[in-house]
Amino acid sequence: MPDIKVENSAEPVTTRVGLFGTGPWARAAHGPALAAHPGVELVGVWGRRAEAAAEVASLFGARPYTDADALIADVDAVAVALPPSVQAPLAARAARAGRHLLLDKPLAATVGEAREVAEAVQAAGVASVVFFTVRFDAGPAQWIERQAAVGDWYTGRADWYGSLFGGGDPSPFADSPWRKEKGGLWDVGPHALSVLLPVLGDVTEVAAVSGPRDTVHLTLRHDSGASSTAVLTLAAPPAAAGVAVELRGEHGVAVYPDDISGPATDAFGRAIDALLTAARTGEPHACDARFGLRVTEILAAAESLLP
Repeated sequence: MPDIKVENSAEPVTTRVGLFGTGPWARAAHGPALAAHPGVELVGVWGRRAEAAAEVASLFGARPYTDADALIADVDAVAVALPPSVQAPLAARAARAGRHLLLDKPLAATVGEAREVAEAVQAAGVASVVFFTVRFDAGPAQWIERQAAVGDWYTGRADWYGSLFGGGDPSPFADSPWRKEKGGLWDVGPHALSVLLPVLGDVTEVAAVSGPRDTVHLTLRHDSGASSTAVLTLAAPPAAAGVAVELRGEHGVAVYPDDISGPATDAFGRAIDALLTAARTGEPHACDARFGLRVTEILAAAESLLP
């Protein structure tokens, strides 16, 4: 694995990072967290529109780049806030260049693209972390760890009712073409799977049916013997929006609290910490590119069952 550059081993290590993406998530989470992190120097910003890259770079004291490969060449790691179909080939390119990867979910729009990223990471020996938000948000992450430690769950559910396309107050994410195309399965489905898999085990069987608008109902069998369900949508009426996670087993019922989430910048800061640790130690993080690939495989399997 490539070493993070450091001129004096007695001084704190500073990792040079390039930000790829200029949309609302890059502005609200990636950029602020990278700029504030004491172990990071945010070197530059690249976007598909040069004027947007210049604007975002100016917000965080970085340099705008018009050439993605030039930014890759100037850094130790890349953070990507781009649609999955754009993220995947760029991430594979960066990995082949020996750069560590801090990626967003879903990893890719197809299994083939996700596998290319995971294989590039493995071949180059670089570190990778995929930002599954609830796995890096302190409260939810601790809840998940506690339930995984308990074990012996009989069944579970993880329902994500988003209202992005359900009316109500407009959101900057509502203009996202990939979300309009892929819907709740691919946008909030990774959240549900990032809770269910570490607690109940890998998925061995998938069933899926369509509900109203973009709603998808999943039924999963896990290698622990447990089963689970998930309702996933971005088109719920605003009054019906929310997250509901519940586990049932020998120990009783565990319900995901609805008041434990913190700011996205704090969660992304922990994802940065996780990448730096993985790069320093060579120990893969649980939410690495291989996990991102596995989630993509499950989403694609479900999608193949829908009309």
